[in-house]
Amino acid sequence: MGRAWGVGVALLLAGSAALAEPNEATQATRAAQQQVTATLPLGDRADFEDAQRGLIAPLPNGVIAGSSGAAPVWDLKPYEFLKAPEPAATVNPSLWRQAQLNLNNGLFKVAERVYQLRGFDIANITIVEGDSGLIVTDATLTTQSAKAALDLYYQHRPKKPVLALIYTHSHADHFGGAGGLISEADAASGKVKVIAPEGFMEHAVAENVIAGNAMSRRAQFQFGTSLPVSERGQVDAGLGKALANGKLSLIAPNDVIKQPYETRVIDGVEIEFHLVPGSEAPAEMISYYPQFKVLNMAEDTNHTMHNLYTIRGAAIRDGRQWSKYIGEALDRYGDRTEVVIAQHHWPVWGRERVAAYLKKQRDLYKFIHDQSVRLLNHGLTATEIAERLKLPPTLANEFATRGYYGSLSHNAKAVYQFYLGWYDANPADLNPLPRAEEAKKEIDYMGGAAAVLQRARDDYQAGQYRWVATIASRLVFADPSNKEARALGADALEQLGYQAEAATWRNAYLLAAQELRHGVPKAAPGANTANAELLKGISIDLAFDFLAVRLNAAKAEGKHIVVNWTFTEPKQTFVMTLENSALSHLAGKLSDNADVSVTLSRATFDAISLKQRTFLGAVATGDLWISGNPLKLRELFALFDDFSADFEVVEPVKASVQ
Repeated sequence: MGRAWGVGVALLLAGSAALAEPNEATQATRAAQQQVTATLPLGDRADFEDAQRGLIAPLPNGVIAGSSGAAPVWDLKPYEFLKAPEPAATVNPSLWRQAQLNLNNGLFKVAERVYQLRGFDIANITIVEGDSGLIVTDATLTTQSAKAALDLYYQHRPKKPVLALIYTHSHADHFGGAGGLISEADAASGKVKVIAPEGFMEHAVAENVIAGNAMSRRAQFQFGTSLPVSERGQVDAGLGKALANGKLSLIAPNDVIKQPYETRVIDGVEIEFHLVPGSEAPAEMISYYPQFKVLNMAEDTNHTMHNLYTIRGAAIRDGRQWSKYIGEALDRYGDRTEVVIAQHHWPVWGRERVAAYLKKQRDLYKFIHDQSVRLLNHGLTATEIAERLKLPPTLANEFATRGYYGSLSHNAKAVYQFYLGWYDANPADLNPLPRAEEAKKEIDYMGGAAAVLQRARDDYQAGQYRWVATIASRLVFADPSNKEARALGADALEQLGYQAEAATWRNAYLLAAQELRHGVPKAAPGANTANAELLKGISIDLAFDFLAVRLNAAKAEGKHIVVNWTFTEPKQTFVMTLENSALSHLAGKLSDNADVSVTLSRATFDAISLKQRTFLGAVATGDLWISGNPLKLRELFALFDDFSADFEVVEPVKASVQ
């Protein structure tokens, strides 16, 4: 079915009054919320006191303005509903509490000469005052949020220059705002130290490139980026309120931490760095400040269970190793730490409280890892493990170990995947039918769509939303034009969202409901994975790898093309070969039998990759030289797919994919 059909369905659904607005919480959902209230000590205010401790000034009006005429980069005003004395019935009471805590924002004093800026984005900025300048840790996601944070700091503290920028790890919400804090020129000259863990640049860009289009689309579900902010929409992101909308930058480090433990003295401040690769990020490090007795755990400890698997999609993280790193930090720094901070959420003060907090964070990831492995060794599958596994009361009753961002369910499945992969060893599951084909057979076996819908409606009335969401999805994949199935599926997903404790699950459920009702927005929000800032950080080798995953094998069948690439800056050579519908390349080589040879700078290549320039235009300006048969180059670049940023998720992909 073509794109025109898909647009027609979206318009039809958008015009249906019955599908236009979110529902209220059902009685079953209200009962579930009451059970949460009865189970957890929601009246405990210790975290609220910690989250507000040391506040110097909030973000003015809770807003970071956009460029002239543009929407704000950041706006906390729509979240005012969270200040209500009682949780809305459409929000899990435990998540409501977390969403209230994440609403705290502004400049905070943590310890003498140590400050944090929180609530300007999903992540924090930490500032340590050196003898003559500032040592800044992390930069939020966007340059606008980082600049606004630094501006607020300067309004209340001496205006000293930034002398060092430390990246704790390789995720964009910690480096993307660098351009709002320092200049590329100052980093390149060494005027500002830019310190990062080994492997930072490689991992900072790789995750956002090879599978970046799919990850960006999936991230819309994780963060609820196109949901309205409301009691029936997006309320939080678990780790923080939301993602800011602004410009992303990437300034390369000029000082790399390579040993497990390294010490630097920057502007009179001693910092001990501890590499923790493969924990929350492939390249990550924590840091300890002995003068101030402050331990910065980066993103390895938070006031939530984190992800061993992130539902936007990424490599599985090793809970066993993650736990060990926290244990090492506790052993090395625990008895001399008065406050532990992180690059999300609020600090924990007091030596005894710090030790108790680190122990439970350590044991959380060890428990998930060990018990999941124990159960898989008994033969249980990922789904069975996730259904059976329960945290012990000492962890389950601790707010900082509850699943506001990660969840016990999908983390247990992650451990299974880490060791055993997707296959559950039952040969019946080895080669199943594709989703749409399988769904059609299932619905047919069940007596047809009308019979299935009637039974599903009964189950919905009984509050069996998990099953109804599943069977409605089968109906939609069997027939995407089935309006009744879409409506029922949306209703079930919506109630699951209202009940979810994990902000990420809530966002995913509610966005799925929205797309079932209204279709995929034409201009789906999400980061452009091929933007100039990230592209310049990619090695040419990785850029060629990305070209290779765009190769359409069917179009390339039977073709054989060899291209020599000579880059003038940086000075590198590559030979690229298309053969057997696969595109490969070798660095440091040139072929004597190339069909075409290209000489250009890296900047010209990037501009062509971003479609800012063409090969022909670059030849005309003298920025690119071609020898041999230029038609072969044209032939090769006609074989690459362009990826759609708004592909369907909750229904079959409508675009024809070869």
